[in-house]
Amino acid sequence: MRETVLRVDGRDEMAMKLLFWELEQHLKSSSGASVVAIDNKIEQAMDLVKSHLMYAVREEVEVLKEQIKELIERNSQLEQENNLLKNLASPEQLAQFQAQVQSGSPPPSSTQGGQPPAPSAPLAAQHSGPSA
Repeated sequence: MRETVLRVDGRDEMAMKLLFWELEQHLKSSSGASVVAIDNKIEQAMDLVKSHLMYAVREEVEVLKEQIKELIERNSQLEQENNLLKNLASPEQLAQFQAQVQSGSPPPSSTQGGQPPAPSAPLAAQHSGPSA
């Protein structure tokens, strides 16, 4: 006789063992007239397996929902950061970025051809609005 291993805990494990023991006893002592009883036992076993599977699926769905929520929040943060950077960039910087995106070349390092990066103070002052 072939054994199948199922993971169950606590009272479900006992119920499953009892169910299969009863099924085994019934098969040993029954004639063809008790097919309906066997079908009922099989159906009970399948219902128990189904309930365990549904529980595991529900747990996994909850984990995935939480991950989706975190990813949506992260995406929102990145979109805000992107918009801020676009607003702070000069038209020349945006044009240079668009050219890089279209050509597929990687962004330049912090120093381009030995030239230091442009100071950010004038850029911040340029976009901070009128001063008093």
